Amino acid sequence: MKFGMIGSGSWATALTKILTDNRQTINWWIRTESVFKHINQRHHNPNYLSSVYFDPAQVNLQREAASVIWDSDIILIAIPSAFVQDTLGKLSPEIFEGKKVVSAVKGMLPQNNLLLNDYLELTFNLQLKNYFTLMGPCHAEEVAAEKLSYLTFSGLSDHDTFEIAKCFQTDYLNIVVNYDIIGVQYAAVLKNIYALGAGIAHGLDYGDNFLSVLIANSADEMAGFLKKVGIRNIEVGIHANPEHESKKKTANYAASVYLGDLLVTCYSLFSRNRTFGNMIGKGYSIRAAQMELNMVAEGFNASKCIHVLNQEVKAEIPIVDTVYRILWEHLPAAEGFKQMEESLV
Repeated sequence: MKFGMIGSGSWATALTKILTDNRQTINWWIRTESVFKHINQRHHNPNYLSSVYFDPAQVNLQREAASVIWDSDIILIAIPSAFVQDTLGKLSPEIFEGKKVVSAVKGMLPQNNLLLNDYLELTFNLQLKNYFTLMGPCHAEEVAAEKLSYLTFSGLSDHDTFEIAKCFQTDYLNIVVNYDIIGVQYAAVLKNIYALGAGIAHGLDYGDNFLSVLIANSADEMAGFLKKVGIRNIEVGIHANPEHESKKKTANYAASVYLGDLLVTCYSLFSRNRTFGNMIGKGYSIRAAQMELNMVAEGFNASKCIHVLNQEVKAEIPIVDTVYRILWEHLPAAEGFKQMEESLV
C-alpha cells in the first residue's frame, strides 16, 4: 500500500511521522512553495512539529494534490474542514476511483454542513465502503514527543480497516478498530465545540469544580445528540463480543474516541479549541483570537454547523447553543454562561 497525504499542518505532519516510523513510503502534498522547499532541503516542517525529521527516501513531496492522489492507493485527508472544498473541489470527478480514503478531518464542511464522507460521495461518487476515519484522542505534539497515544480507525470492512490501522501501530501508538464511521465523526465535531466552552469558562475565571460539571454535562449532551442521529453503540458498561481482528472489546461511549477525546480536548493545554475559547472568555474578539491562535479552531465553524443541523435533529444541546450564541450572535460570554448554569445538573 502506498499512502498519500493531503495536508501539511501539525496533524498531517504527525501522521506522516507515524507512517515513516513504520517504514511506509508516502506521497505528501505541500501547498506552500516555501514550506515545500524547506522540507525538501532540511527534511522537517518549519511551521509545525519542527523537531520531527523525515527520511527523504520515504517521503515524496509533491506540489499538486491531484498527483498525490493518482500516485497513491490510500489517501489521508488531514486539512481543516473549512478548506476541504477549496482543496478538492477542482479535481476531476473520477480521481478517487479505486482509492481508499482515510479521513483525519475533525469538523464539518461549513459551506453546506456536510461530513466529509457525504461530500466525497456527492462530488466524487466515493462509496462509504471505501471511506475510513482516523480519530483520537491524539494530540500531534504528543505524537512528536512519542508519548503513548491511541488512534481509533472506523470502517465498514473489518479486514480493510484493520489492515490500514496496522500501518500506524508503533511503540508509542496503539490502535483501536470500530465500525461507527458516522458516530466518531459527529463526536469529533462536538468535542471541539465543548472544548471551546471549557476554554470560555476558564477565561471567565470559573474554577475546576464548575469545569467538571460543564464537561460531565457536555458528555451527556453529546450522547443525546448521537442517539438522535441514530448512533447506537454508546451505552456505557456494555460491550458486545469482540468480532474484529484486534480482539479488543467493542467500543462504547466511554471509549477513547468518544469520551476520551472529549476529555483531553477540554482539559489539555495543547487543545487549540480550548485556547481559542479561553481568549473569547477573556474578552478577545473573534478576529483577534483567530489572529493570536494562528491555527484553525474547528469548533468555531462546527458550532454553527451543529446549530443548523439541529434544526432537523432536535436534540437538547443547551451548551452547544450557548457557545454558538457567544461566537455567532455576539452574546456576551459572561451572560451566556450565567444563563446556561441553570440547565446544568
